[in-house]
Parts: sequence; C-alpha cells; structure tokens
Amino acid sequence: MQKIMRVAITAIFVFILLVASFSPAHSQERVRIAWAGASPANSPIWVVQEKGFLKKQGLDAEVISITASPIALQAMLAGEVDVIVTSVTTLVNSRLAGADTVMILGMVPTFVDHIITLPSITRVEELKGKTGGVNRIGSTSDLGLRLALRRLGIDPEKDTRIVTAGGNPERFAALSKGVVQFTIMPEPFVREAEKLGFRDFLDIGSLKIPFWWNGVLTREAIIKSKRPVVAKFARAMTEALHFLKTEKEASKAIFSKNLRLTDPEGLERAYKAYSGVFPQAPYPTSDGVKTLLDDMAPRNPKAAAADPKTFVDMSFVQELEAAGFIKQLYKK
Repeated sequence: MQKIMRVAITAIFVFILLVASFSPAHSQERVRIAWAGASPANSPIWVVQEKGFLKKQGLDAEVISITASPIALQAMLAGEVDVIVTSVTTLVNSRLAGADTVMILGMVPTFVDHIITLPSITRVEELKGKTGGVNRIGSTSDLGLRLALRRLGIDPEKDTRIVTAGGNPERFAALSKGVVQFTIMPEPFVREAEKLGFRDFLDIGSLKIPFWWNGVLTREAIIKSKRPVVAKFARAMTEALHFLKTEKEASKAIFSKNLRLTDPEGLERAYKAYSGVFPQAPYPTSDGVKTLLDDMAPRNPKAAAADPKTFVDMSFVQELEAAGFIKQLYKK
C-alpha cells in the first residue's frame, strides 16, 4: 500500500512539474526594468504595463519605479535590472566614468520644459540679475535652463544665478516666496503654474535643442547576453509610442492615473506636448548626445575627446524598420 502511495505521489509531482514547465509564465523570458520620475516622459513605460505590450512580446517583466536615475543606474550596473528609462545625462556621465552603458531607444528628443517666471518678468532682458531655480545643480533641468538661456542671449553664469530648489512643489514655493524669480518645469505643471499666477515665459521645446530628455539605456554586456530579450522590449516600447501618438483619450487616462492629475486642461496640454514630441521610429541619434558632450567639454577632457556615436546603438530600431514593424503600426 505504501509503495502504491509513493508511486502515486511521485506521479502527481512529475505531473505538476510538467504543467509548470509548459505554463505561459515559465515560457516567457524575464526582463527587469527600472524608471525614475513621475513625468509624462515616462508614459511609454506606463503604457507597456497598462496595455500588456510586454506580455504580448513574450516577456515576463518586473517594472520598478525608483526615486532617482543614479539609483536606477547603480541597480543596472550591479546586475539587478536589465534596462533603465532615463536621460542622456545618466548615459554620458556613466560612460565617461568607464561603464558600458548605451542608449538603444530615444524617447524624448528635446527639452519639453518651459521657463516659468514671476508675472512681472515680461522680456528676456529682465532675466538678467535674477535667480533661477532647478531641481538640483547638474540635473537635466539645470542643463536645460542654462542651454535655453544661452540661446536667448543670456549668460547663465554671468547674467543670472542658478540654485537648487527641489521638485516642482518646492519650486512653486520658491517662486511664491521670491527666493527665485524664474524656474523650469514641464507640462502639466505649467498649467498649475499659470493657475497660481506665474507666467509661462518660454516653451524650451520651441528652441529645438537636440537632447535626449528621456531614453532607454542598457549595457553592452546585457545586449551580448540577452539580445533577443532586449529586442522584444524595444518592440514593446515602440508599440507604446504608437499608442501614445494615436490613442488620445486612453493615453490621457493613463497620464491621469500615474500623475494623479484630474484637471482636464492640464491633461490635454500634457498629452499635446508629449504626443507631438514622441518619435515614430525611436532612433537614439548621436546629436542628442553631442549637445551634452559639447556643454561638458570645456570642463571635462574626456567629454571633449568622446565620440557621441559610441554612446548609442541604433541597431534595434533598424531591425524593427527592416522587419516592417513600425510601418505596419502606422500603416504607411
């Protein structure tokens, strides 16, 4: 009797293993993704989760929200995640320091921020002698503000004072208290600034400065060991871009959920700003890297000597185009 029971238990155990080995979860390939920042720039990663595009590509994905890009980078370098969604600032600083980081998808190809000022500032010349607030010195917002000021004929080092002011709520507070007289922030926060009485002084996107405000980074070692997985992730993100550019109301609903924003005008403006700037074919072109390298070059010999083309890998998007995937999405 005991022998029969042992045989039966063994048979059941083997059956369970067989079922598990052929289950969808087992057959899917694992990928770990990290992103930082509650901004519409990260909406493609929200979409791939919400709409199941990762599962559609056969990926069993773990998507992690991390408080800051440097932490996401460290997680990738430590082998804890496979890809991260962040800016070119993280890419360039890490690669110049010796990491094998590389951008495989370009998501937001320019600055989408606006310069917000006190209502009393109406002309460019009036920015001289004033203090500007950014998230932190050395951040993407800091660089965006400085580059924009230079395009406007203002020397940010000589004509203004730029200080760390914190996140958007802290920058609103600094403006209200007069600690700073101008700052930088994207939609939908521009709408909030106007409601508080501040001036939408300039849409920096109108200057069309090449800069990867957001993109997908991985490591060359990960591409070598997990290229099929990375390629599937690139396909899912490209489909998410198509969704964002063509499904307005559904995209706004995803914005609302992730930004905890219900203001209809704010959502409309955020959708318009980002859907217009997201590319159909997300090539991570080197010009968006060169802008940062050129800015760093006077202070950093490694940046001055670096070739921006070595910071990007355009092969994943090239493969998608060659396969007709992007053409089929937009039915060109």
